[in-house]
Amino acid sequence: MSAFTTTTEFRTALRSWLDEHDLSPGPEHSLDAQVAQLGRVRRALFDAGWMRHGWPEQVGGLGGPAVLRAVLGEEVATRGLAQPGIYSMVEVLTPTLISHARPELAAEMVPLLLSGREQWCQGFSEPGSGSDLASLTTKAVRQGDSWAINGQKVWTSLAQYAARCVLLARTSPGHDGITAFFVDMDTPGITVRPLRTMHGVDEFAEVFYDDVVVPADRMLGRPGDGWRLAMDLLPHERSTCFWHRVAHLYTRLDRLLTESDVLDDAALGSAYLALHTVRCRSYATQRRLAEGARLGPETSVDKVLLASAEQQLFETVRDLLPGVLELTESAWRSEYLYARAATIYGGTAEIQRNIIARRLLGLGKD
Repeated sequence: MSAFTTTTEFRTALRSWLDEHDLSPGPEHSLDAQVAQLGRVRRALFDAGWMRHGWPEQVGGLGGPAVLRAVLGEEVATRGLAQPGIYSMVEVLTPTLISHARPELAAEMVPLLLSGREQWCQGFSEPGSGSDLASLTTKAVRQGDSWAINGQKVWTSLAQYAARCVLLARTSPGHDGITAFFVDMDTPGITVRPLRTMHGVDEFAEVFYDDVVVPADRMLGRPGDGWRLAMDLLPHERSTCFWHRVAHLYTRLDRLLTESDVLDDAALGSAYLALHTVRCRSYATQRRLAEGARLGPETSVDKVLLASAEQQLFETVRDLLPGVLELTESAWRSEYLYARAATIYGGTAEIQRNIIARRLLGLGKD
């Protein structure tokens, strides 16, 4: 059982442990190095027990409130121990497996992810159906005690490193015809092709499935449960993950303050206010999680606020560090370019605003 019941107690003990155990990344900043560092950090935190707090005992956790995981991720992000985007994937995929997989499968697999022994990926988006999951066309056809999957996914983060994939496929028409599978990435018929993005990192990949045979017991839930799984997963992507991301963005603001010779109080204040706003919103979401609330379309507000705050911060970097983005190959340039996608990844800003208008404000389809 978890020895911690309050975040203050947990944070104090965690900080003391991190001060004594140096998990700082090495000088190399390639994606290979980032993924290796992620595995190193997870293994150390898991072996010391920190990575197990906030997760159920039946999947190798130590119990305790889920908010302890948010504190852990915040400390990892603030200290720059692991790239926050790839670190936070555990907060998306682990709750999904716990909620929808057979208990025996979850108990076997979740410790592999938490301990850093494996990386997983999420196969949702397709070339013709990014934010519109209902239009996906990857098909799964029943063949006795297994399913044969054919189709293509795209923007699959870390697919080239992943041992497993939470995959959505169509088993019949409509929303109720989407089914989820937990697929081993070394299954014959899977081809992974990394994609080079404009910020120069092959973080994403397109993945092809050609007659990929998946055992029936690797289905998550029942046939047609995929849409419900996706609706359960996406709010997790926009809760604890966002808390980690905001913590990271605050470190970028602090760095800007130390590097800029230009004191523009209005620009810096505006960037800070945008970050503070999304942090307050994310804090409210974390409190709802801690109280056991079920998250839903209201997390689209978190997504819109985070995307706009991230872009505003890096636009401020551009303005207050003249020439750094345009004339150097610094980390600032890569992060600025990555931020341009903040209103796209995880659901486009247009889709999020439609969700807010229709499902939260009741404004209808028009």
